[in-house]
Amino acid sequence: MTVFSPVPAARPPAGLDRPQVTELRLSAFAGHRGTVLPFGPLTLITGPSGSGKTSALRAYEALARLSAGAELVDVFADPAACVPERARADGQRRRGFRIGCTVEGPAGTIRLDLAVQAEPELRVVGERLTRGGLALLETALRDPGRRMVQAAWHTAGTAPVTRAPMPDDRLGTALVPLRVAGKTDGQRLVLAAAEQVVVALRSAFACDPRPSRMRAPVPAGLIGAGRLLSGCDNLAEVLWRTRAECAGRHALLVTAVREGCAGPVADVFAAEAEDGSVQAFIDRGDGVRTPLARLGDSELRYLALALVLLTGPGVLAVDPVAEVPQAYQTLTVLADDLDRRLDARQVRALGELAARTCARGHIRVVGAVRDAAGAADAARASVVDLGRDGTT
Repeated sequence: MTVFSPVPAARPPAGLDRPQVTELRLSAFAGHRGTVLPFGPLTLITGPSGSGKTSALRAYEALARLSAGAELVDVFADPAACVPERARADGQRRRGFRIGCTVEGPAGTIRLDLAVQAEPELRVVGERLTRGGLALLETALRDPGRRMVQAAWHTAGTAPVTRAPMPDDRLGTALVPLRVAGKTDGQRLVLAAAEQVVVALRSAFACDPRPSRMRAPVPAGLIGAGRLLSGCDNLAEVLWRTRAECAGRHALLVTAVREGCAGPVADVFAAEAEDGSVQAFIDRGDGVRTPLARLGDSELRYLALALVLLTGPGVLAVDPVAEVPQAYQTLTVLADDLDRRLDARQVRALGELAARTCARGHIRVVGAVRDAAGAADAARASVVDLGRDGTT
């Protein structure tokens, strides 16, 4: 597997440092052992079939959902599939997996490492939140008979650490604001580090446009949700909204569609039908309006991905941290099979659009691609080789 990281991380203006995930670690996850993926503003993962591109994105999305407070059972529907195939059970028939990440931001370089038991019961068995050599939060399973882990967090007060139980079905880092008082410098450091990790991970949008669902008009009963779904099923509704909200952003979308779709493109718009449903069209500029239902799969995927790159948390169905202003957050788009069904022209146009968008600093992209050469050329990428077997 190979990682392309085309542009160095852009430094935001002073005072607006946005927490960013700069590394994903798959110590033992699915087909990965000891895999480390460095992330820049625009990162494209490539490799042969079975090298673990999809599972890497799945691990990132899992961390994002856990940071939002989701329970393990909701995040890992098939936990056994996350366990490395050759992993042996211990004397109590226990097997599991380990994932983690590094987050850069105002609190410094923060590492999160998570160990999950998948069999015989799904539960957290260990978690570490660290900065440098300092352990800010540690949890461990002490008593398998209780659905709790023992947590200890840095205090640096009259006692060096504070200990208390935490549930074993959630990410402890996401629970820190509910448990840590913030009365000492040590506790405030723990809170700042946990917030940095949660803010960076939660603002993730897993995107996989499904052309078969994008062709039909959006029913009247679904109008009003206003945010683009992961499969882009409600593309017409979102086009109806974004075209009216920001003329400048819509003009950029029209330009992008013109570069990646066949035939003349004067506008892209949505219209309401008599039954209240909304359907999207391409205005050809000569009185002809082409319904999106007539476009090929590649054109629909390209259009949807371009729209994603030109929008943000207020338009995409993500769950950012409400307590932190958007100016301090970065949206990360997770796109599996990013170049699926796209031709060379569309890959090039989408890569250039992604590079321009990511350079601004408020959106990052992590995408898995099949065509390494095409992706590298389109995104002007430098190459980091992680090895043919998908591990470092």
